[in-house]
Formats: sequence, structure tokens, C-alpha cells
Amino acid sequence: MEIKKYFFKPHGDERGKLVALEQWNDIPFEIKRVYYIYGTKQSVRRGKHAHKKVKQMIICVHGKCKILLDDGKEQQIMMLDNPCEGLYIPEVMWREIYDFSPDAVLLVLASEVYSEDDYIRNYNDFLRYIHENNQFLGGE
Repeated sequence: MEIKKYFFKPHGDERGKLVALEQWNDIPFEIKRVYYIYGTKQSVRRGKHAHKKVKQMIICVHGKCKILLDDGKEQQIMMLDNPCEGLYIPEVMWREIYDFSPDAVLLVLASEVYSEDDYIRNYNDFLRYIHENNQFLGGE
């Protein structure tokens, strides 16, 4: 499984830092939805789903958390703890977000507007979807 982390250039001086993100330049898709997650208890697991069509860039702009990514063949755990890093999550990738620090703020940029029909919320349904649609990442 190939995981893509993007590194965003911070700009700043004695006043502080700024990171600017532009679709197609810094983000590899058109941004149609933005949301953020905060106030999540450390023991809570968020996500626990995949998307059929939506691509996402996830940035932990404050604090830290871990993300389990699963393409149906293998799993990988990534730590997000730098506001200058973004984790790209392509379509048809199961994700679980957990181990949030008390101050964690997770920013999510999405390629599509919200649609419940795009979600796969059951792991066995996710595996079935991959096999039925030949959706293994990497073209296999």
C-alpha cells in the first residue's frame, strides 16, 4: 500500500506562521467540502468507513492523532502531529482515526460534497465492494 503524505510550506516571521493551501497546487483535487473535528476523547475511534468516490486530505492542525488505513489487503498506521503535513486518502480506503490528544483539531478537505450514498460504513461491505468492483488500489 502506497501512502502519500504531503508537506506544506509554512510562511512566517516573528508574528507567527501561516500555511496556505490551494486546490490542484497543494491539494491534488478540487476542494468541494471542508470540515474539522475537535473535542474528541482519546478513547474514541472516528471514521470507521470508506468512501466510494471521495478523496480527502487530512491535516492535524493542532495536537496529534493516529489514522489506520486499510486498502482491503494491508493496513498501515500513520501519525499526524505536524500542521505542515497532510495525509492524502484516496477513494475506497477504509480509515479509522484514534488516539487523539486532548487538544487535537483535525482539518479535512474533501473532493465532493456530503452524500450518504458515498459511504461504506461496514467493514465486510467494504471488502465485498472492493472485490465486486475490482477496486484494489494500485490497479490490481
